[in-house]
Amino acid sequence: MLKRTTTTTEVYALSQHISMSAHKARRVIDQIRGRSYEETLMILELMPYRACYPIFKLVYSAAANASYMGSNEANLVISKAEVNKGTIIKRLKHRARGRSFAIQKPTCHITIVIKDISLNEYIDTDSITWSQKAKWKKKNTTMSYYDMYSNGGTWDKK
Repeated sequence: MLKRTTTTTEVYALSQHISMSAHKARRVIDQIRGRSYEETLMILELMPYRACYPIFKLVYSAAANASYMGSNEANLVISKAEVNKGTIIKRLKHRARGRSFAIQKPTCHITIVIKDISLNEYIDTDSITWSQKAKWKKKNTTMSYYDMYSNGGTWDKK
């Protein structure tokens, strides 16, 4: 079946200046991209990373925005999730003999976009007739096995 989208409802939630590196947040975001809302909540509750809690709050906030627009939670899918690098907070740590050491605390911005898939219409592909069939296929084809070990390939070099 082919999908044809007439009107889609997309809502988003944005969180800025979260005090963690973008790389640590991306490894969690990559796990939830493209999944349903309920499955995402289960994944975020069970993952052992510190980045899961702010992302969980952000997904929950995006779903609350979608429910305000009249969407059902069972029809929500995370269509886009991205993490961008934010500003770096610079601090000084006091060291021995009156010296100091620079500490850089990275931040990130997380954006979650949730789409309601209940508004998609489906069209039937059984009525589509294909005008031409593939002419390059042969009926009787045999596969020949190429053995690298017996015919002196690149593995015989010493």
